[in-house]
Amino acid sequence: MAFRINSSQQLSLTDITNSLTLREQKALENSWAKIFAEDIFPAIDEERFRILYSDRTQSKFNTPVNICIGALIIKEMFQISDDEIVENLMLDPRYQYALHTTSFEEQPMSDKTLSRFRKRCYDYEQETGIDLIHDCVADLSGKIAKMMKIHPGIHRMDSLMIEANIKNLSRTELLYSCIAKLARRLHKLGRGDVLEGLEHYYDKNDFNRTFYYSNSTSTEDITQMLLRDADTITGRCRDGLETQEEYRLLERCLSEQTIVEGDTRRLREKKKDSFPKAMMQSPTDPDATYREKAGKKYRGYVANVEEAVDSNGSVIVDYQFEQNIYSDSQFLQDRLAGMEQQEEGTVFVTDGAYCGESNTQAAQEKNIQLITTALTGTEVPDIYADFEFSEDGSKILRCPMGNVPQSCCQSSSNGHYYVSFPKEVCMNCPHKEECRVKEHKKVCSFTISLTAGYRAKAKRFMKTEEFSLLSRIRNGIETVPSVLRKIYHADRMPVHGISRNRLFFGCKVAAFNVRKLFSYRNGWGHYAQNPLFAE
Repeated sequence: MAFRINSSQQLSLTDITNSLTLREQKALENSWAKIFAEDIFPAIDEERFRILYSDRTQSKFNTPVNICIGALIIKEMFQISDDEIVENLMLDPRYQYALHTTSFEEQPMSDKTLSRFRKRCYDYEQETGIDLIHDCVADLSGKIAKMMKIHPGIHRMDSLMIEANIKNLSRTELLYSCIAKLARRLHKLGRGDVLEGLEHYYDKNDFNRTFYYSNSTSTEDITQMLLRDADTITGRCRDGLETQEEYRLLERCLSEQTIVEGDTRRLREKKKDSFPKAMMQSPTDPDATYREKAGKKYRGYVANVEEAVDSNGSVIVDYQFEQNIYSDSQFLQDRLAGMEQQEEGTVFVTDGAYCGESNTQAAQEKNIQLITTALTGTEVPDIYADFEFSEDGSKILRCPMGNVPQSCCQSSSNGHYYVSFPKEVCMNCPHKEECRVKEHKKVCSFTISLTAGYRAKAKRFMKTEEFSLLSRIRNGIETVPSVLRKIYHADRMPVHGISRNRLFFGCKVAAFNVRKLFSYRNGWGHYAQNPLFAE
C-alpha cells in the first residue's frame, strides 16, 4: 500500500455542510468538532508514518494517516469502539467535520482500518524499537501546549499502575494454561504424535474439570501431574518445534516457577527459593509483570506522565510505559537521557520516589533543576548542607567553618568519605555535636557522603516559600492518574502485550490533552492565583 499525504481538503459542491440549515451550522460551529478540526487535525504530522507504507505509486493509497490518528483520539475521548467510530463517521456531521471528510463521497474508514493501522505501528516498533505513536502524541502535545501558551519552565511527574487485561492465575493455573496453550497449537499443526496421552489439554472444558470438578484430586496431585506433563510435552517438542511461541512460553514458565533437583522437578518455595524479578503472570500477556506497592498487588504495567504547567493550565508533554517493575527513578533517568540541553532553565517537580544524587546531577547537566517534594531514607544533620565538595565529587574541600581537612579518603565500597580535622579545630567548633565527630588522640574524625550533603540541601530548601509554592503545583498532577483510570479507563485496555497497551495509553494521553485544549478555549484556566506565576 502506497503512502500519500492528506495535508489539504478541497471542498466540493456536494459538501455535507452546504446542506445544513443555519441553525445546524451554528450548532456545528459551537461543538467540539470545530476546535478539533481547526487546531488538532492540522497539527497531526503524517510524514513520520511514511515508513510504514510502500513507495510504489502504482499501489492502492493508504487511508490518510491524520484521519486514522484523529479517529483514534476521538475514540478515546468518547470511549467508543472501532465499529462505533466508523459508524459515527458515516452518520454524524460532527465527526466528518472534525476529520475533514465532509466532502468525501464515501467515508475512508472501514471496520478494519484502525486495526490494520495499529498493527503496522506494532510491527514497526517490534522491528526497530521506534514507537511512532509516542512520537506523534508527544509532538502533538507540544503543539497543544503552545496553543494554550503554556511556558515549558515547570514540569511535574507522577506514575500510575496499569492493570493488564488478564485473569489472576495461581501458579498451578499458570502452568496449566501454558501447557494447554502449547497443546492447542500442536493440535492445529496436526502433531498428534506429540500430544499422545495429552489430548485432553486442548479440550476447552478441561480446565474446569481439572481444577473445579475433580473432588478426589488434591492440589499437590494436580501440581505433580502438571509438572510431569510439562516435562513430557517439552521433551517431545525438541524436534523442530522449539521456535513456536507457545513452546517458549512454557519453557519460560518452567524456568521461573520451578526448580529441578536431581531428576525431580518441583515448584519454587516462596521462603526458600528466589524468584526472577520479571515473572510471567499469564501466557495471554507474557509482558505483564507482578509488583506490590503501598500494600496493593498489581499485575500489568506502569506508566509515567510528565506535565508542563503554568497559569494557563497544564498539558501532558511526555509519557512512558513499561513493565510495572520499572522504578520512578529509572523513568526520570530515561527521560533526562533523551532530552536535549535546555536553553532556558527548567524545573522538574516530583515526589520522593524520583530523588537521588545521580538524578540531580543528570538534571543539572541538562540545565534542569530537580525538586522532590518528599525524601525517603534516614535523616541527616542540616549542617551537612554547608560542606564543600570538589567538582568531581572525589573529596571534601572545606567544612562549614571554612577549615580544610587534614585527611580525606573515599571508600570504594560505599562511596562514603572518611574525614579528619586537627583536634583543636573540632573541639572549639560550635557545630561539633551536629557533625557527630569522633574524638581521637590528635584528630577528630567523622563519616559523610555526597548523598548526605545532597539530602541536607534538599531538606533545607523544603523549608523555603518557593518550595511551598512548587509543592502546591506538584500536588495538581495527583489527579491525572485518577482521570486516566476513571474517565479513560486505563485499567481496562482491551489488548495484550506492552506495545499494544502502550499505543492505547498514548491515544488516551492525546485525548486527555485535547480535552485540556477544549477547556482552555472555553476560558477555564488553572493556577492563575499561584504567586509563582504572577507577572
